[in-house]
Amino acid sequence: MTDTPSTPADDSGADDSDVAVQAAGISDGAYTLLAADFADTDIALEAYEALKKAEDGATVKIDGVVVVRRTPDGKLEVQKATDHSTREGLTWGAVGGAVLGVLFPPSIIGSALVVGAGGGIIGKLRERHHKKELAKELEDAIEPGHSGIIALVSNPGEVKIRQALEKADRIVEKAIDNAAAADIKAAGKEGDGAGKAESAG
Repeated sequence: MTDTPSTPADDSGADDSDVAVQAAGISDGAYTLLAADFADTDIALEAYEALKKAEDGATVKIDGVVVVRRTPDGKLEVQKATDHSTREGLTWGAVGGAVLGVLFPPSIIGSALVVGAGGGIIGKLRERHHKKELAKELEDAIEPGHSGIIALVSNPGEVKIRQALEKADRIVEKAIDNAAAADIKAAGKEGDGAGKAESAG
């Protein structure tokens, strides 16, 4: 499988056609794992805020999202994991963290926030889904030294989502089925619940 080269960032107000988008996988089309690469952390955080404004639980459904920075040596650091909840009551940051835990090996995730108490479940998810359903392209979507947004969405083609991510250098998408999405959301929900219980204790 060959990689599509990233489109360089362009500060001249480039339109959506300048963003390289890769899509991989065939499923029932229920959900999509999405990774957007940004050369600048501030731009990634702006895109994250735009996603928060776009998500309404009806026309735009985002089940989990997290902003990360990839260090020059390839490790991931969580920049933003919000407690913003969708209409379904799932916490974005926890589900986004579960997505990270499934997609990326523990050796490169530099924050305990990601796996938390759901680490055991995430390990099982990696075994069950990683090789057959989750694309290698997602692991490599965010360049070392760049920041990125990792999200689980049910409608990646929605105009508001595209507008929020329009400044990305590259977007990689992977369609997954209902079972994989449900497992990821369950891991996020359990990890979030355990984390709240621990902070309250």
